[in-house]
Amino acid sequence: MLPAGRWLLPRLPRASPASTAAQILCVRLTGNRTYHQSRLYSVRVPSDEVVINYRYGLPMITLTLPSRQERCRFTVKPMLTTVGSFLQDVQNEDRGIKTAAVFSTDGNSIPTSTPMEILLMNDFKLMINDMTYDVQCPRKEKLSSEHTTDMDDIRALVQRMFTALHVEEHQVKTEHSLLERIEELKEQLQPMEELKAKIEAGSEAKTNRLLWTGLALMSTQGGILAWLTWWVYSWDIMEPVTYFITFGSSMTFFAYFLLTRQDYSYSLIKNRQFLYFFHKRLKKKDFDVQQYNKLKEDLEEAEESLQRLRQPLYLRLPIQEIKGKN
Repeated sequence: MLPAGRWLLPRLPRASPASTAAQILCVRLTGNRTYHQSRLYSVRVPSDEVVINYRYGLPMITLTLPSRQERCRFTVKPMLTTVGSFLQDVQNEDRGIKTAAVFSTDGNSIPTSTPMEILLMNDFKLMINDMTYDVQCPRKEKLSSEHTTDMDDIRALVQRMFTALHVEEHQVKTEHSLLERIEELKEQLQPMEELKAKIEAGSEAKTNRLLWTGLALMSTQGGILAWLTWWVYSWDIMEPVTYFITFGSSMTFFAYFLLTRQDYSYSLIKNRQFLYFFHKRLKKKDFDVQQYNKLKEDLEEAEESLQRLRQPLYLRLPIQEIKGKN
């Protein structure tokens, strides 16, 4: 009889001591028992070739470091990494590398400023110290036309979503800032506009007085010539005098053209004389013309920007609603 709770197990055949030693594997724990660091060893010995693989869209270059005889993998960002930076990373990893260079398959040296994206398009040779490796670059699969079309549709959809969520808010902020800018510029221009209006009024009045003075002088000249012709002398004596007066007037008009390069017309003479009086009064009143022009240009630019912002294409409103808003 066997005690309760025990089972009778079949006995294994007894083996010889030599066979038992061959079947049992002893494992000895060394170091700190609370911390165990595991190391994985490959059964196959890695080759000395330089291998390029793509993972998550990034090329990974695996090569053997000459000093430690260990395989090391470098992740390359094609658009940001250059040949020089890649070789520098390899030398930093293994201080035993004295020389490192990249050559094309026909033996031409590749500059260090070449982007890795350009280098990985074709096969090349990598020289580390005295060893030269033939590197074969895998060909990346090109996107199909359908996949490219889908990506374009996704970009367009994202752009429309961004526009719907953020553009209107951005337009409101921009419009508010433009309105504040316009009000600020108008406040700065208001005293200058008032002073300018007074100067313009004074210059216009002085120009009109000068024109009426010219008319009075011409009337006086006609009266003097008539008095000399009929009361003092005869027409035979005054005729050459009037001829020389007319010829002198023609010479005066021609001299005016030579000096001003403008035709002698009453409207041009009036405008020219007005500008002369106007700028003379500006200097007298210490009016800053450059600052005034700059403020006017800024105001015009701000109003033009506000008008472009309120166009129907930006606000997606009918034209009549835009007119009513303005």
